[in-house]
Amino acid sequence: METCMMLTSQILLWAAVIVQALLIAALARQVGVLHERIAPAGALTLHQKVALGEKATPMTLADMNGMPVAIGGTRQNRSQLLFFASPDCPMCKSLLPIVRSAARAEAGWLDIVVAGDGGKPGYLAMVRDHGLDALPVVLSEALGRAFGVSKLPYAVLLDEEGRVASLGLVNSREHLESLFEAKERGVASIQEFLSRRQATHQEA
Repeated sequence: METCMMLTSQILLWAAVIVQALLIAALARQVGVLHERIAPAGALTLHQKVALGEKATPMTLADMNGMPVAIGGTRQNRSQLLFFASPDCPMCKSLLPIVRSAARAEAGWLDIVVAGDGGKPGYLAMVRDHGLDALPVVLSEALGRAFGVSKLPYAVLLDEEGRVASLGLVNSREHLESLFEAKERGVASIQEFLSRRQATHQEA
């Protein structure tokens, strides 16, 4: 009798284990489906004056210390991120620590330039208050016009050949990192990648 009860309990235990394994497998599948359906929040691409792959006109601008900063052009195995910001933009200032962190984390392949236009005193205070001494800061209205910047904070990623790799309005770390992801995928923004993928699925 005791042996029969032990055998029954073992059978029930194994049945419970199998059911649990099936439930976990089903849950994992649903997570995968949701991951495919939920779009990543990428940098928003506004009306663009420049197109993906277009070679930006090289410029040489003076930074806040009067040192020349080359914008665009061919760079030896290095990309360049132009981060457009203003001392009067609260969102811009909230992102500056993230930009500073990205400059350190991506130093192996990326150079970051903070850009803007307006009064120099405000930008000097922004550099001081947010620890931007290690980053070149340039003031040029022409630079913003060249890339069609109309809202801030805005970022443009140029590849090693000085071509526009990705660009968009950035409001978070995720938005900024999406520009790097877009460059790897060969699209102007994550939104463009998702649109292409959706169109491909519909055609299939």
